[in-house]
Amino acid sequence: MKSFVANENDIQRDWFVVDAADKPTGRLAVLIADLLRGRNKPTYTPHVDTGAFVVVVNAEKIKLTGNKENDKIYQDYSGYSSGRKERTAATIRKTHPKRIIMQAVKGMLPNNRLMRRTITRLKVYVGPDHPHAAQKVQTLEFNG
Repeated sequence: MKSFVANENDIQRDWFVVDAADKPTGRLAVLIADLLRGRNKPTYTPHVDTGAFVVVVNAEKIKLTGNKENDKIYQDYSGYSSGRKERTAATIRKTHPKRIIMQAVKGMLPNNRLMRRTITRLKVYVGPDHPHAAQKVQTLEFNG
C-alpha cells in the first residue's frame, strides 16, 4: 500500500465566505485556519499547501468574549527604542477591525514559510460586501 502525497499542480482551491457577525473570535479563527490549510479535505498533507480561499465579511461585528474588549492588548513595535505601542481591542476595533481576525487566524497557523503563503488567501472585509462574487464563493454556516 502506497502513501498519498498531494501535488501542488492537482489542488482544487475552493472559495468560502464566512459571516463574522456575533461569532466568537477564537472559534471562528480555528474554522478559518483549518480551511486555509486544507484540513477539511481527504487529500490533506501537512507540508503541502492544499487549502482554500476564505473571505470573511462583517469583521467589525466579531464577538470578543468576557472582558477582552478592554483587557486584550495588541502590540506594535517599530524597531526603534521606545517604539512599542500598546492598544486595547476596543481601540483596534474602531481603527483596524480586520486586524482582530487576521491576528487570531495567523496565531493558529504553523509559524513557517507555508504560513506566510497560506495567510495571503485570507480576505477580510469590514462590511457585508466583497468583490469576489465571480469566484463562485460558497457560504459557510458556522454555529459556534
